[in-house]
Amino acid sequence: MTEGRANVYKLHLLVLALVAVTEFIGTKKINIGIGVIALFPMLYALVLGGVISWPKFKFLKEKEMNAAANILGVSFLLFIAKLGANIGPELPKLLGSGVSLLVQEVGHIVGTIALGLPVALWLGLKRESIGATYSLDREPNLAIIVDKFGANSAEARGALGVYICGTLFGAIYMSILASLLGSSGLFHPISLAMGAAVGSGSMMAAATGSLAVIFPEATKDIAFYSGAANLMMSIVGTYVCIFVSLPLTQRLYKWLEPVIGRKNASTTEGGRRSA
Repeated sequence: MTEGRANVYKLHLLVLALVAVTEFIGTKKINIGIGVIALFPMLYALVLGGVISWPKFKFLKEKEMNAAANILGVSFLLFIAKLGANIGPELPKLLGSGVSLLVQEVGHIVGTIALGLPVALWLGLKRESIGATYSLDREPNLAIIVDKFGANSAEARGALGVYICGTLFGAIYMSILASLLGSSGLFHPISLAMGAAVGSGSMMAAATGSLAVIFPEATKDIAFYSGAANLMMSIVGTYVCIFVSLPLTQRLYKWLEPVIGRKNASTTEGGRRSA
């Protein structure tokens, strides 16, 4: 058996062990008074994987990490195929969904691109800022970036960084935000349930869990509308990201990076910033 094949087998066995352990732990909910924080197996797997791959432990070598990056690209190609198979049968539902979900997606674009891209450039990110800010960077959005730029690209690193932050902190943030907005009395519980649909199952579950505590009489409606809206957001968001937000972010990056981008190690000696 060659060393490369042994590394791949080791990675597959490691992933299988992580999935088995985290699924056995299951979903845990913590009541924090103003809401409920939901902890999901994906979060445990991400944390455990990060600990195992810490270079100081020397459990995984650099060659194995590079092999994992290559496997990630193939996995996302399979995910794209699965996503397309799921989206196709649901397309007729879009025609009867009205404009509310489309307006919701516009809000996501404003929040991630218009606000996020300038901040990312100001902090010193280069092409990583494209992947980090063109969307909320959940699984379908990661697949789009990997398919277009490759798993080892700067854009993919930016998207993956936001994905990890969303997995680690997104559920907590959404739980607290939903609790605060629900307790304010300014919004109807159904509107908050639809607003919880951001394309992430863990974030949506955390938000709806908090809303269910505040509005126990509307628990079933909250679950129904948030689930339906999240499905529609995944469908609409995929096409919006491909045809609107990603090209828009790339264009804005070309305009804004020379103006507000910070000089870093990728700046050439002649004073020009590398794109």
